[in-house]
Amino acid sequence: MKLKSVSTQEVLSLLETPNIQIIDIRDVNLYNGWPELKAPRGGHIPGARSVSIKWHSYIDWIEILRKKEIVPENKIILYGGSSAEMEMVAKTFLKAEYPDVSLYTTFQAEWINDSQYPLVKLTRFDKLVSPGWLQTAIMGKQPKHLEGNQLVVCHCHYRNHDDYLEGHIPGAISLDSLLLESPETWNRRNPEELQKNLEDLGIHSNSTVVVYGRFSFPDNDDPFPGSSAGHLGAIRCAFIMLYAGVKDVKILNGGLQSWQDAGFEITSENAKLRTIEDFGVSIPQRPELAVDLDDAQQMLKSQQADLISVRSWPEFIGEVSGYNYIEKTGRIPGAIFGNCGSDAYHMENYRNLDHTMLEANDIIKQWEEAGIEENKHNAFYCGTGWRGSEAFFNAWLMGWPKVSVFDGGWFEWSNANLPFETGEPK
Repeated sequence: MKLKSVSTQEVLSLLETPNIQIIDIRDVNLYNGWPELKAPRGGHIPGARSVSIKWHSYIDWIEILRKKEIVPENKIILYGGSSAEMEMVAKTFLKAEYPDVSLYTTFQAEWINDSQYPLVKLTRFDKLVSPGWLQTAIMGKQPKHLEGNQLVVCHCHYRNHDDYLEGHIPGAISLDSLLLESPETWNRRNPEELQKNLEDLGIHSNSTVVVYGRFSFPDNDDPFPGSSAGHLGAIRCAFIMLYAGVKDVKILNGGLQSWQDAGFEITSENAKLRTIEDFGVSIPQRPELAVDLDDAQQMLKSQQADLISVRSWPEFIGEVSGYNYIEKTGRIPGAIFGNCGSDAYHMENYRNLDHTMLEANDIIKQWEEAGIEENKHNAFYCGTGWRGSEAFFNAWLMGWPKVSVFDGGWFEWSNANLPFETGEPK
């Protein structure tokens, strides 16, 4: 069966047409804005959805489409990748009973190379990097958007150095999240502690720091389930570094899984720490990124601010606390439900199946349905800060103007004997 093709002008004319689904099958990082090799610019066609060819062989592939509301009634236009890759994906669509599938084969040759054709980027796409970008940087080359004077790669974990020894990216240092947050409050550490610990890690305010972790299916019956949620902890560390004043903090999109998926080697050898004597600036440089208990209470009184509860539904309605060290259950009255997914250690409503971050269109749709508004001051929180930090990063990467993390979250709120609610909101 010969597949239909569409021209650049046809694609341009269909951008605002209902029932058309333009689908970008390239790597998600190219979709976000990174330019392809030697390409003059990066990004995706306006309105296009990200369905990476990497997911093509997943048993849950059809569920990815359903979650994105890409249905057989849509006219499908595929672009990106080689002709063979597009044809392979097209045939899978046809087998799944999507009857109207066309190929746009000249995206690289025409659309990318001509500035008259619009492209959309994630505002801070350069803070979410691919394994290929990181490999180039580690080799001492100078990839685009490597801004710092020194590259520091951090394999993040929570009190689990064995996770680092199990295998990490060559040259990455071991970063226990407890160096940046306190086990008594689970809030960020004080400025003096942060400065000392960042200096001991060799992190200067002018460093480029790339964080990542391993995801290995946390078990809530484990005394320390966070020990298996390393990539979620990495994003928490990235938030605290931004707050402290590291100018160029990046996240390896998808964590260690994406590095291994790309075929790059891991090692069990300890990297040598190169300590520094001065962080370079006073901490915090970005105090507005963190909201504390008094600020959170004031935000609830404001029409221009919202607290976003990035928790699971059972936590939100008070069936469970979500943590083996938090006794009280319930929610903060007036908080908006930001629905992380299944429990305190999973963020499936914010991630693709390979743990890369969900495309901005999908996040925005979820937030619009929840009543989360871009023009307000939004402070994201969870139980103790990890999930709130990841949701914060989604908004920050999108360039939302005023976003923060309510650092204390439900743990601090519930211990302060403040008002709370249980049951389904009325």
